[in-house]
Amino acid sequence: MQKTAGHTLIDVANGPRCPEIGVIGLVADRWSAQWQPRHHILTRLSRHFHVVWLEPSHEWRQTWQRMTTPAPAWQHSDGHAGFAIYRPEPWRPRLFRPVALAGLIRRGTLARARKILLERGCRQIVLYLWRPEFEPALDSVEHDLSCYHIDDEYSWSKVELPLDPDEVRLIRRVDHVFVHSPGLMKRKGHINPNTDCVPNGVDFELHASPTPEPSDLARVPGPRIGYTGYVKSQIDLPLIQRLARDNPAWSFVLVGAIKDTEEIAAQVEQLSKMPNVHILGAKPVHELARYPQHFDVCLMPYAINGYTRYIYPMKLHEYLASGTPTIGSRIPSLEPFENVVTLVEQPEEWSEAIRQALSPGSSSAEARAERQAIARSHDWEALALRVASTMAGRLGVAYPS
Repeated sequence: MQKTAGHTLIDVANGPRCPEIGVIGLVADRWSAQWQPRHHILTRLSRHFHVVWLEPSHEWRQTWQRMTTPAPAWQHSDGHAGFAIYRPEPWRPRLFRPVALAGLIRRGTLARARKILLERGCRQIVLYLWRPEFEPALDSVEHDLSCYHIDDEYSWSKVELPLDPDEVRLIRRVDHVFVHSPGLMKRKGHINPNTDCVPNGVDFELHASPTPEPSDLARVPGPRIGYTGYVKSQIDLPLIQRLARDNPAWSFVLVGAIKDTEEIAAQVEQLSKMPNVHILGAKPVHELARYPQHFDVCLMPYAINGYTRYIYPMKLHEYLASGTPTIGSRIPSLEPFENVVTLVEQPEEWSEAIRQALSPGSSSAEARAERQAIARSHDWEALALRVASTMAGRLGVAYPS
């Protein structure tokens, strides 16, 4: 055990390294939702500080249901000694009107999250905002540092829109900003001088460690051209249909939850009727990690538009960790990795790119090792340490790397 700048550092195995710093993570997700960058960063941040994952309050119409089927207001997360999930109590629903009552409930909820941290011995509190709509929290609870993490273009528009003035105001107000993609860094990184780019990462050991072939994939003949992840509007499903039609000897595999929209449902229905397309459905995050290493080629077939210009696919480093040859659409976040990812611009180029990726040289030990080396350098642990070191530095703590 040692001290630095008035803060105690303890062994990670026994709790956070710096237990006197506490983080309130303001997120838009239930803890049980599909894992996103905030899940990965906040759980690993709890190796450094105490962290409270503040789930969004339930809608006021659900108050009676919540009161008749109560859940614990907060709980530890298994495997993360410094991590707690706080589910606001039934009497703290999400309101917008009347404004005074909504503000009172918000302040009470944040005060409860802060109290959880204070009871654990935290002396400095960080507000860690993950959406623009959480700006009122800055004026609602006492804190020592505020950070805003931009992990998406929150307009979700396929066409470029002007910057949202509400988000611009938030970026200017917080003490520090983290941005996850080069496109978003170029678009928003100039607004606050204290802005760092922290890309998406990977649980390297999970995705790189050899695993048995999933039973549903074992029934799919090779070569297997695969995609893992959320099947949503950013994915060019008509392109996959075209590739499957033009290359009947290849098996195209989609593994992941499917977004519940009429457009996506119709496209997936068309794909499911093709004999060489295999839709394997949603999988838990640890199971999903098993698939890329048993593909012959991994795909990132993104539609090129005003939204995908700013994304940083989590599957980039997940695919690279598997060592499997990977092909992606030419979007800005993938261009720095062109030495390990084949980038395609035109639809007619995809078949040839896949054909080359299926050649023996693409799966050589040297090629696989190069991909995995890039992925290892983007392990979530290292990225969370960067966030932790930045937060500690802003609080005046000489935090060891």
